[in-house]
Amino acid sequence: MTSPFKTILEVPADWRRVLMKMSQNTPDKDDQTSSTKKTISLPISRVRLIMKSSPDVSSINQDALFLTTKATELFVQHLALSSFNNGSGKETNSLSYSDLANTAEETETFHFLTDILPKKILARDYLKTLEQMQEEEGDF
Repeated sequence: MTSPFKTILEVPADWRRVLMKMSQNTPDKDDQTSSTKKTISLPISRVRLIMKSSPDVSSINQDALFLTTKATELFVQHLALSSFNNGSGKETNSLSYSDLANTAEETETFHFLTDILPKKILARDYLKTLEQMQEEEGDF
């Protein structure tokens, strides 16, 4: 399995424009820390830790770290907005786990998240389904 940090994902055009603009407007090294804190809300240290957890990554460039963090923020924002618009939270002005799980299952863009965001199921329903699957396997 290749590292997600080595593969180039197809980024929607609007995200690509934002990321390219941000990388071209990189501030001076002295001003980089204060500027980064203003434009990023995710903790960069956590993103660095996640990136370093990949055995394929030996060192991380500051620009790559900044762009990865910003891309992650944009992705989470896109997921949240899609889930809110497609979910039941419009009436109550809220976003629930089930909205996220439904979006992951029903939208092709987020389908890779179905293992991470499974729909909630009661334990008794799961055990019943598991029992039925075992019976079907036993019939063959």
